[in-house]
This record gives sequence, C-alpha cells and structure tokens, in this order.
Amino acid sequence: MTQSPSRTVRTALSVNVNKVALVRNTRHLGIPSVTRAARLCLEAGAQGITVHPRPDERHIRAQDVYELHELMRAWPQAEFNIEGNPSHNLMEFIRKVRPHQATFVPDSEDQFTSDHGWSFPQDAERLQPLIAECRALGVRVSLFMDPVPAQMAAARAVGADRIELYTEPYAAAWGTDREAVELARYRDAAQAALDAGLGVNAGHDLNRDNLPAFVRAVPGLAEVSIGHALIADALELGYAATVRAYQQCIDAGMAGKNS
Repeated sequence: MTQSPSRTVRTALSVNVNKVALVRNTRHLGIPSVTRAARLCLEAGAQGITVHPRPDERHIRAQDVYELHELMRAWPQAEFNIEGNPSHNLMEFIRKVRPHQATFVPDSEDQFTSDHGWSFPQDAERLQPLIAECRALGVRVSLFMDPVPAQMAAARAVGADRIELYTEPYAAAWGTDREAVELARYRDAAQAALDAGLGVNAGHDLNRDNLPAFVRAVPGLAEVSIGHALIADALELGYAATVRAYQQCIDAGMAGKNS
C-alpha cells in the first residue's frame, strides 16, 4: 500500500484516543467509551484514528483495537493507524487487524511516553523483516523518527513507506527564540524524506497553538497524529468542536503554504 509522496497534499488529522482509554481504565464502568469517542471524532471530520496499545494495557486494551477495527469498517474514507514497538505486541495486532498503517516506535515496555526515533544503521537489521511482513499484508509502514535529514534515506532503504517526525522538541521550542531553528530542522528532515521517496507524518505534543506554524513550514505533511492535547481540549469543547478546531488549524497552515 505504498503512496507517492506529495508536496501539496492536505494534511490529514488522525485522532489518538489513548487518553480516553486511560480515563476509562480508572474505573470499571466502561466510560468514557473509546469507540464512541472515535465515532464522534470521525463524524466531525477526522480522517483517521490512532491507537498505541502498550503491553501493560495502561490505556488501550486489545479489545479496544478489535472494536475500533470493526467501527472503522463503517468509515472507508478514514484510516486506522496502530502504533507500537514491533518487538513487543504490535505485530500481533497487525497480523489480526491489518490496519491501513503501522507506525513503528522504539519505546521500552515501561516507557512513560515515546521520546525518540529509530537510528540507522543500528536498527536496520531487526526492522527490515518486520517492515517486509507488514507490506506483504498490505499495511503501510511509518517509522517514528527524529528530525535528522541524514537518516531519511536509510529509513527508505529498510522498506518504510513513511516516517513520523517526533515533534516534542518543536513543541517545547514554540513561542521561544528557538522556534525558527526547530522549524528549520523539521522542514529539512521532511524534505529529505520526500527526496528519498517517503511520505511524511508527524506527532507528539502538537496542539492548537503550535500546529498551524508546523503545517505551514513542513513540506509534504501527509498526516498529523494528535492525542493528548486534542483529548484535553475535548474535555472543555466536546469532541466535535475540538476536531473542527484542529481542522481549522490545519487549514490555516495549508493556506500559509500558498500565500
């Protein structure tokens, strides 16, 4: 399921619903519902749903993955993205569910949150056969990567279709005198990915404040995956209004590309 990278594609919004599951798991009542949250986001115009089921099931559980897979059948225009470390439990879900996209993330089992990307050539040998298996199943593979232009050709060489730029350093710099420097790093990394034949995704700590500038600056940005900030906003605004607000941020960034 490879796709030719495009420099003019509108950036898609994939909503990560992990934090909905995290709140639900604090009680035994089944609320808030992960599948209902996903459906409301899709009804409001989200182009995808993302989950990161960790081995300890601290938020998304295996049953959530399978229920979301069934839900997504009613939304053929939207994509299901499953994130995780392929050396842990990710491949089990990929083989059973065959989502549109698998995002490989190099986190440890007890890691608080994802905080770095893959490195080459160190990770090439173990990633290559797993990527090949996903692609044989018809699943697009995205590798979670730091914004290092020199690493992008290597990501393509192991068979990846896309990379997901780890955006926490940009989010931390937003509104400071380092913002322009960080944006330049991401712009250059995205361009290197495009030049290598990769699609470009991004995610981690993106929010309504910092998203427009990122979309405006980064070429060929196919998808942003946003969870923590979006679900936090939804607590105040509701899912539908929040999804529309993030789409407006993307539109503002896209308009800036063409101005």
